[in-house]
Amino acid sequence: MKDETLNQDTMVEDVLDNQEGTENGANVKDDGASEEGTAATKEELLQQEIEELRAHISELKDKNLRQAAEFQNFRNRSTREKLDLMASAAKDTLSALLPVVDDFDRAKKISDDEKTEEAFSEGVNLVYDKFKGILKAKGLKPMESTGEVFDAELHEALTEIPAPTEDLKGKIVDTIETGYTLNDKIIRHAKVVVGK
Repeated sequence: MKDETLNQDTMVEDVLDNQEGTENGANVKDDGASEEGTAATKEELLQQEIEELRAHISELKDKNLRQAAEFQNFRNRSTREKLDLMASAAKDTLSALLPVVDDFDRAKKISDDEKTEEAFSEGVNLVYDKFKGILKAKGLKPMESTGEVFDAELHEALTEIPAPTEDLKGKIVDTIETGYTLNDKIIRHAKVVVGK
């Protein structure tokens, strides 16, 4: 009986030792798991921080690209406006000279008429041709009006008269003052008489 009690005591001790070993092993495993969990958490935080930085870099690249595009558009617009300004810079000067051109045209028209004896001297004719050539070189062009269909965007109707022929109804019968364009932009509308 003594042996049985001894065996039972030994067995109880063995069971208790196994239990403690199991608990200690579990504790060791728990410590390893918590260390692994901490390492995994740190790694996840680092991954998250890397993703945030990548997103921030991508956002900055996008902003930079947009600003570069906006700046290029601004430069293109400024260049275009500068070219337009240069093309129409002489508008005021040339507009002021148009009455002189009109006078020249009238004088030449009178002298070219076979019924008149007034002559347009050769020197004045040369000045006239040279003057018209310079204006043309600067981009000034007269509009053709007589016989054309009336267009309110190009012509200014001073009066309407009965059309001399059927084909001139709604068309320009006579041009009182020639219209001009400077580099394809109207600087003076033609003053015309329209047939009705």
